[in-house]
Amino acid sequence: MIKADISGAGNYLDRAVWSAKLRDACEALRNEKDYAGWLHLPSETPGDAVEKICRAAESVRSRCEVLLVIGIGGSYLGAKAAIELLRPKYRADSPEVIFAGNTLSGTETQELLDYLETKDFMINVVSKSGTTTEPALALRVFYALLQRKYGEVAPSRVIATTDETGGALRRLASELGFESFVIPRNIGGRYSVLTPVGLLPIAAAGGDIRAMLGGAREAETEYMATGAENAAGEYAAARSALYASGRKIEVLAYWEPRLRWLGEWWKQLFGESEGKGGQGLFPASVEYSADLHSLGQYMQQGERIMFETVLSCADGSSLTVPALPSWGDGFDAVAGKRLDYVASAAREGSIRAHTEGGVPCLRLEIGALDAQTLGGLFYFFEYSCALSAYALGVYPFDQPGVEAYKKYMLGALGIK
Repeated sequence: MIKADISGAGNYLDRAVWSAKLRDACEALRNEKDYAGWLHLPSETPGDAVEKICRAAESVRSRCEVLLVIGIGGSYLGAKAAIELLRPKYRADSPEVIFAGNTLSGTETQELLDYLETKDFMINVVSKSGTTTEPALALRVFYALLQRKYGEVAPSRVIATTDETGGALRRLASELGFESFVIPRNIGGRYSVLTPVGLLPIAAAGGDIRAMLGGAREAETEYMATGAENAAGEYAAARSALYASGRKIEVLAYWEPRLRWLGEWWKQLFGESEGKGGQGLFPASVEYSADLHSLGQYMQQGERIMFETVLSCADGSSLTVPALPSWGDGFDAVAGKRLDYVASAAREGSIRAHTEGGVPCLRLEIGALDAQTLGGLFYFFEYSCALSAYALGVYPFDQPGVEAYKKYMLGALGIK
């Protein structure tokens, strides 16, 4: 599945020290009582729960042109990452899945309202509490349009993914009769992609959620059996050792544009889990080869405060470079070669250049970009993140800094 090459950590990694730290981190994770529901989620998700999600997704696909998913942070990033990765980019399938409730921009929201005026749409609102500012306000705005377009049947066009018994959104769903799915209380938002939070939108977009859960289940089985003696543990150890050596920024580098939103999900997962108490790696991401012509300059010759984690995947295309004699552009040598042959040369060249320039490079390799692989990759990063945070000495599953900004914002708005 996922292979980790941590040789780039070189002399920074004292394996004896970090093996001991990771063993303690594994024990802490397995003893976690409140927010480790994701740890055994792939194996404990019953088949009938998956079937219920698939039936709801099929109903959505048959009833609307657009599924509007309202949520912020972990309530949308995993689903967005999976849909962007799994769904062909230029295929106009129904439904189109659009994400809202992650901005306070009036311009952006108005443009989406105007677009939906002529579309047959449904809403999937995702919030454990129902009181997070951005999605709560977005639900008001877009539900008003839903009422205007569909009248008294508007509630039948809303699916709420929320807490099982409490919170404002659960009360609203009960009062108005929204169809609903449950966010488990022992799973935080950034670890929730393999719950209905992510699975429902992914299935509505045509993603194979059974295969995705299958890939995650394989990863769970391996990691539960081996603790930290696996690719996830090696990655956690290497990144933690590089941080301890003074590298403060981890740059996730990928060469496949479809991985862009996985990078956004990864940044939230690690940033919100580790960035506490004046500690933690700052997670950033780059898309090569486009960013080689901008941030690549900094990677090569800027301040030596970062390391690079290169995420490589198989390219399923057999596209070749055409032979066009006498063009004079110097690329006759690669005529007839597959484009991924050129990409591989660029990737290996950049890794060598950055390493020689003083940037340690870790490598993660995955197979084909399909649903099964993605499920395993989601679990891989979740497991690595929890181990890394515990090894650092911070609690992976809260976000006090985010709560602080909310308190000040709501106070300024006069909301209690």
